[in-house]
Amino acid sequence: MKMPIRVCGKCGSTLSKYNPDAVCAPCSRNGAAPAVPDRAWRDEEVQRALAAWDFGELIRLLRRRSGLSQMGIRALTGLTQSHISDLENGRKQLGGRDSIIDLLNGLGLPSDLRPLLLTPLTDRDETAVSDTLDPAMPWTAARMVTSLEVAVGGSMKRRSVLTALSGASVAQYVLQSAITPQEALAADSRDGTRVTTPLLTSLQTTTDALRQLDATSGSGTLASTARQHLKVLLGLLKTGTYDERTGRHLAAVTADTAIQTGWYTFDGGKHEEAQRLFVGALRAAHASADSRLRAGALSFLAIHGYSVGDPRQAVTAARTARQSISDQDAPTLQAMLLTRQARGHARLREERHALAALDEAEALYANGPGEDDPHWLYWINSGEILGQRGSCFLELDRPTEAANAFASARGTLSHQETRTKAQFLSRAATAQMRAGDADAGCATAQEVLTMVDGIQSARLDEHLRAMLGEARLFKRAAPTRQLLDRGEAVLKERALT
Repeated sequence: MKMPIRVCGKCGSTLSKYNPDAVCAPCSRNGAAPAVPDRAWRDEEVQRALAAWDFGELIRLLRRRSGLSQMGIRALTGLTQSHISDLENGRKQLGGRDSIIDLLNGLGLPSDLRPLLLTPLTDRDETAVSDTLDPAMPWTAARMVTSLEVAVGGSMKRRSVLTALSGASVAQYVLQSAITPQEALAADSRDGTRVTTPLLTSLQTTTDALRQLDATSGSGTLASTARQHLKVLLGLLKTGTYDERTGRHLAAVTADTAIQTGWYTFDGGKHEEAQRLFVGALRAAHASADSRLRAGALSFLAIHGYSVGDPRQAVTAARTARQSISDQDAPTLQAMLLTRQARGHARLREERHALAALDEAEALYANGPGEDDPHWLYWINSGEILGQRGSCFLELDRPTEAANAFASARGTLSHQETRTKAQFLSRAATAQMRAGDADAGCATAQEVLTMVDGIQSARLDEHLRAMLGEARLFKRAAPTRQLLDRGEAVLKERALT
């Protein structure tokens, strides 16, 4: 392996031998402190890590390019050596915006590279770094409304505002959400409907009721209703009259409704439409000034990433969400975000990082809910976290551990949340069959087929097909043949509804 060239951290001259502080003899005699040379910042990989907000990788690369030791980084940033090591190895993330600013100031981030915090790699050339900001900037209230109008099927003339989102531009939205200041959100000079707290409470109640129905019967009957509900909220944002406080509240209800509408759309198999709704929801959450809602929107972008998009974007979204709520007493929300991060790591085959995130999620949940945990996170429990562990083990080709995790979680499932339970058990059956226990897998799968009648969910159908695909490996056994016959009939019937 080619050793990196070691240079003086102060003047940039080549060092003749290893020096843990990366300072040449003349600079050392002059009392010069270690520093990251400009040449290290010009490295393409360094700029990639900066654009991705991967600060652990950024530190590691800067040290390699400049010859600085971890003690040298400590001298620059004030971070402990153990914290630096944990960052580099993915065991910890920076705690929030102020920590990020302190780190980058300490490392001496050149001013001309600051736009990379808003700008990912270009789509056209994956080896080059773009120096142009996203055309959707700034994050104004008007653009937030336009974004959501396009997402719910508004005027085609507005569609030019949002181009098809690539993985890179999704990352850009994620990072913008963390550092862009909120715009004022008052509209008192209009003659439209006066937006009041009782009105917003009623609208929030509708959003909450739809959320409860989704867990029971799936998204098929909800997406259209949710879109109409979201259009009402957008109408109030455009033409209603409200002061600053009520405007933030209206944006919060809109964000929550857009998140749920995006989820019903995603669960219905319309992934690109769902992504546009999640991005619009992120804008609305940002306008609301509620970092917990912003974290919620990012968590659904993470689901999109590890399910049908780029798993690395899932990790970025979850990490950014966790940083955004670092000042909140919300251990349950942090635990949920860690499970999203773990799923992204698992898809990337980063087993150590996935399991570490799950362990941290379980520890945080065990502390009990915090004062700032949001009401919409009622569904998180120990079984949900165990189920996510099982799903990660499936991704990591460890079916026995997956089956054990699902078995441990089963007792926590709610009988009322039929769709959620059916989806969970379909993954459990898949894990049992992959582990070689065809009899147990068939028994669980038969239970799932009994439950799915009346549930409309394209995502559940995908899980059913995966479950039956595993069963085909055991098709010579009579119980498996019976399962396959019944399963094919159920899928055909579901396709007709």
